[in-house]
Amino acid sequence: MSFKAYDPGDFYDELFTAPGVPRSAAALLVERIESVPIDSLIVRQQAAQNTLFKMGVTFNVYGDEQGSEKVFPFDVVPRIIPGKDWSWLEKGLQQRITALNCFLDDIYNDQKIIEDGVIPRETVESASGFLPPCMGLKPPGGVWCHITGTDLVRDRQGSWHVLEDNLRCPSGVSYVLENRTVMKSSFPSLFEALDIKAVDDYPSQLLSTLRALAPDYISNPTVVLLTPGSFNSAYFEHSFLAQQMGITLVEGPDLVVDDGYVKMRTTRGLCKVDVIYRRIDDDFIDPQVFRADSMLGVPGLMDVYRKGRVAIANAPGTGIADDKLVYAYVPQMIKYYLNEEQIIPNVPTYFCEDEKQQSHVLANLDSLVVKATDASGGYGMLIGCQSSKEEQQEFAHRIKANPRGYIAQPTLSLSRVPTLIDQSFQGRHVDLRPFILYGKGSAPYVNPGGLTRVALKEGSLVVNSSQGGGSKDTWVVNEE
Repeated sequence: MSFKAYDPGDFYDELFTAPGVPRSAAALLVERIESVPIDSLIVRQQAAQNTLFKMGVTFNVYGDEQGSEKVFPFDVVPRIIPGKDWSWLEKGLQQRITALNCFLDDIYNDQKIIEDGVIPRETVESASGFLPPCMGLKPPGGVWCHITGTDLVRDRQGSWHVLEDNLRCPSGVSYVLENRTVMKSSFPSLFEALDIKAVDDYPSQLLSTLRALAPDYISNPTVVLLTPGSFNSAYFEHSFLAQQMGITLVEGPDLVVDDGYVKMRTTRGLCKVDVIYRRIDDDFIDPQVFRADSMLGVPGLMDVYRKGRVAIANAPGTGIADDKLVYAYVPQMIKYYLNEEQIIPNVPTYFCEDEKQQSHVLANLDSLVVKATDASGGYGMLIGCQSSKEEQQEFAHRIKANPRGYIAQPTLSLSRVPTLIDQSFQGRHVDLRPFILYGKGSAPYVNPGGLTRVALKEGSLVVNSSQGGGSKDTWVVNEE
């Protein structure tokens, strides 16, 4: 199957510099794919999708009348990142998560960054993710966020930008691992010919990170993964990671606070739990402290946590760093806490709560991307250039009614990757979510590559799985 008809267009293409001219790191991949007949490539694509279906690689979409459980679409053409580019990204991500953890520890304790006027108190305290009950908490080693998924994009010039941070319960790493398994079986010779960084030690790295959170005097801590249950959009990932790490998957009713400790109900009685990898949002963790109507959490958990008798990853309260207005201050955080300049830049961001900037946003809704500061998953956003006048008017009303609730950014021409669509290669926009682990007393570990999400609809810039996006394997390739 040939790439001769493939046109990179007026975008940064991850595999080609010009029509028919592959990037050096992608040259062998392009050569090998072109040696495969179209029928064979389509068969491999379908076989890969069938394999993922049999593995149960799914996600749930809330409120879909066609059924909530969906198979995550997979494209057989991988995205390639040269090793030297990855080394730079790795440093930038380590820098970012280090500064964000400093911010979390500061904001729930001394609040020096507010006192020194770097970030307004109102910005922090008005964020829905800021949880006053977490004031004074001291997580093990001073690390609040142990698992992060940071969304990156490339613009038309090929420059990387941080699009947003995900510090509560970032999802997607299971697809990274399963996509790699499928690609290894579909193109084994390419993995022999190219020096592709492995991703499959993530579960062992994650387990080591979690175990390290337990007090030093516990030599063999009991670690569990706390899930909201099978109706959650990422339930497949919860069960997958628990299985890969060999730990127990539990729901709230499986845990109980007894005699000052968190314990798990088992067929042999109660068993003390030392570390909880929670995959439920902050305000559902403990109904005695946060949402009283929560049926997902564990009553009394925060009291045990505050006494240091159980560790939680990620620590409650990290959700404030997911706020898109707080995101805009990360460059200042890096300078304030690390005395360094930001390595990977943010996307320029307009504050709708600022009167002058709001006027600019309202006058340019047809060209900007507007986002709700507390939303995720592609919900609560307006892509101006792809919106109707009615939608723009609706967002104008929303912004005026709640200026703190919205930010706006220029519409980036996201980079593209050739994607197998209707028996031909067509350019589709992508983003990238690398996963970072940050344990007690260790430098942040960045799993090589990450999840490449692809907007399968022609021209679409929305890559979220809940909005019809798919995924690709991401290869970090070392060149000679």
